[in-house]
Formats: sequence, C-alpha cells, structure tokens
Amino acid sequence: MSSGNYRAGFVAVVGRPNVGKSTLINAIVGSKISIVTRKPQTTRHRILAMHTTDTEQIAFVDTPGLHRNARKVMNRMMNKTAANALIDADLVLFVTDATRWTDEDQDVLQRLHDSKASAIAVLNKIDKVHPREELLRVIGKMAQRYAFSDVVPISATRGENLDALMKLIPKFLPESPPLFPQDMVSDRSEAFHTAELIREKLTIHLRQEIPYGLTVQIEHSERDEYGVAIHAVIWVERNSQKGIVVGKGGAVLKRVGRAARLELKKELGVPVHLELWVKVKDNWADSEKDLLSLGYDAP
Repeated sequence: MSSGNYRAGFVAVVGRPNVGKSTLINAIVGSKISIVTRKPQTTRHRILAMHTTDTEQIAFVDTPGLHRNARKVMNRMMNKTAANALIDADLVLFVTDATRWTDEDQDVLQRLHDSKASAIAVLNKIDKVHPREELLRVIGKMAQRYAFSDVVPISATRGENLDALMKLIPKFLPESPPLFPQDMVSDRSEAFHTAELIREKLTIHLRQEIPYGLTVQIEHSERDEYGVAIHAVIWVERNSQKGIVVGKGGAVLKRVGRAARLELKKELGVPVHLELWVKVKDNWADSEKDLLSLGYDAP
C-alpha cells in the first residue's frame, strides 16, 4: 500500500425514511451493520460502516431518514444527526426510491445546498420500476433537480449495479492513509449491535405504532466457555405499551426473544442465553436527558 495514492474519506448516505439507505450500506460492506425493517425511521443513530481495500477506505455514514413532523425530541435529534453528517462528508449519496418522489425527498434535497461536498443521486428499488423504459425518464428527471456529479440506478436488495456505484466513489475522496484499522467494519460496539438487533425483531413482530415508543438497552453481557449471556431491557413510554410488548402469557416477548437469540447465535458464533425485561420510562422519547442516558446521539 502506498499512502501517496491511497484514498480515504467519509461518504454520508442520506435520504427520507424507508428508501433503503441501511440496506444499501449492508450490501456494500457485506455485513449487517444496520438493522433493516419495512417500517420507516428504523435507523435512529449515526453508524459508520467501513469498506477497506488495498487502494481505498470508504467510511459510509448511515443516518436516520430526514423527516417532517419531528414532534418529539428523539425525532428532532435524529434529523440533526442526519443533517450533521452532511457537514463533514467528502461525498454525499442521496438515496431515493425510484418508484416515487415525495415532499420529504424534496426537503432532503434542499439540505444538499448547505453541503460543500459533491453528491451522487442513487435511485434505489429499480427492480420495482415497470416498464423498465420508465427508468430513463426517472433518471432524466433526477438529473434536472440538482447539480449531481452522477445519477446511479441500483437495487440494493438484489445487488444490482452496486459495482458501478463503487467505482465512482473513490475519486471523490482525498488522498489519505486509512482513517480506521483495516479490519474494522463499524464504529459501534457489540452491545450496540445486540440492542439494535433486538429492536429490529420487536419492530418486525409488533404492530405499526408501538415500535416508535420503545428502545433497547443492554444491561449486562458476559462470555464464558459455554457462550454469552445477555440481559436486555426494553424501555416503553407507557404501561399500556408494556402489555402489548409482553403479549398474552408472554407470547410476543418469547417470539421476539427466540428470533433475536437465533440471529445473535449466528452472528456471534457461540450459544446465546438472552433474557428480556420490559420496563416503563414515561415519555422517554421526548426527554433529552433520557435519550442521552439511553445512548442516543447528542444534538
């Protein structure tokens, strides 16, 4: 490796909720760095995911989806976290859903004007565009909206055209030695990823409104020769939510715990003993003090 022509830098991945930002990053890195569900606002934190080769190191910054109606403190912190990622980026990937353009997409686009970084428009979910000829019109329309360095159509779930996107990115990065250890794939701890994986399973198994009122905190994790024992608390905002998360006879919590345990066992490569408790912290999502104590990024 020659530091004289090695490139390294930060690539902010931004867009409205549910356009596939986390799916894209996971596909590029080849590892589940960020949790993914069909529900919007699944990503709540800024997460770095590193892609390192012999010629470049790309630090992808996965961000919460920028959204309107940020009524609670948590939502405003998420918006601020996403907006801050634009400030330090060497390149911005503006991800949209190729099947539709919304007012929230326009809101995110407006924020690009505040960034000094070059931007590539990434049209995701092209596998859902029918007829295929319609894609040419969508690409042309996107190119007219902003002075993008390029417009790249992809399907993150199918891995379609990701190679073309990856070939474009390095030229926007400064010449620099690697910014992180070469074997590092994320800046987040094992405890963070464990908590997020449990929250993912809760989001999948619970009905529409409940996932936005809960978060997960790892209280204790211990490894020994038999595997790893994890104790986690699921925090909800109201007593009524606690009953829904637990379910009749504990059925919902058991399903969530089993799904999380199986995936954790696969990821960690050892047997996992997982214990979950559900506790109430009144209106935690609207309290900056509670959010900071639960590991949310400071605004």
